[in-house]
Amino acid sequence: MTRFSGVVMATLMLLWGCDGAPAVDQAQPWRAEGKIMGTYYRVLVASPPAAALPGLNEAIERQLAQDNHQISTWQDDTILSRFNRYRGTEPQPITAGMADIVSTALRIGAKTGGAMDITIGPLVNLWGFGPEKQPSMTPDARQIANARARVGLEHLRLIETDKGQWLQKTLPDLYVDLSTVGEGYAIDHLAALLEQRGITRYLVSVGGAVLTRGLSPSQQPWRVAIQHPTDEAVAAEAIVDLQGHGISTSGSYRNYYELNGKRISHIIDPVTGRPIDHKLVSATVIATTALEADGWDTGLMVLGTEKAKQLALREGLAVFLITKSDNGFTTWMSPQFSSFIISRNDKDA
Repeated sequence: MTRFSGVVMATLMLLWGCDGAPAVDQAQPWRAEGKIMGTYYRVLVASPPAAALPGLNEAIERQLAQDNHQISTWQDDTILSRFNRYRGTEPQPITAGMADIVSTALRIGAKTGGAMDITIGPLVNLWGFGPEKQPSMTPDARQIANARARVGLEHLRLIETDKGQWLQKTLPDLYVDLSTVGEGYAIDHLAALLEQRGITRYLVSVGGAVLTRGLSPSQQPWRVAIQHPTDEAVAAEAIVDLQGHGISTSGSYRNYYELNGKRISHIIDPVTGRPIDHKLVSATVIATTALEADGWDTGLMVLGTEKAKQLALREGLAVFLITKSDNGFTTWMSPQFSSFIISRNDKDA
């Protein structure tokens, strides 16, 4: 999910207990929560080993700060910001973690035909969803064309050798934006941190992405609800048992602003250079890692309902789509997603 200044509202609700609510007679989980990357994070741990707790909260904050220092475009001193400022074509050193996130993004970008494009930064900034201010007028065709000329995965190359990792751009002013996969990236690192401390029952969420392992405090599966796609809704379209997987939702109905009487979505189509305006309002993906899920959901949102369905079936993805219709909303899920479903709101199916 793409982020901007302020806090992103989550499109997934966290549940535990037999009926999807906290069980009052069960031990409450250890928790840590706060803000990072312009959104909220939360870590819930069931029955943590006593030896794992000392310094755990500080370790979580250090890990998040480390990830943010690598991929944030909001801070001038991050590795990614320095790469974006560099006006040359020589390979630049990056961390192994950044190489992992870029590799995943390039692979998914290719699979989506460029719909998920981490070089979309100039367009994100043009439309006011990056570090630059929101425009006071709708960008014109010339501005959009100029920004699109600096966008394209073919201009970015990842180099990995036994001596390290480098990132290279063939356009000197190419601007990389990793916010579409940043939440999943951070979650997977937090999960690894917990596992290293012997913690095997936990739920980690950052923004619109979640990863779970083991059972909740009530000895039931951790459950996550996909919200109904309106600004105020708290009702669930579906409740899933992640079975140790990651889940991420990208939606066009929460992150937007009004300009000249029109709603401007934060999801930009790299092909048109404009915010999406089709009827797909939410795409949820379940995958083995949070990074993988976070990479696919934005690409599916850009493609729209029919192309997203085709891609999900072709790639064997676990996908849940919500589309606006004349009578409200309709939902669709791939065969792979159905195995995670606990309950579903059938009125829109």
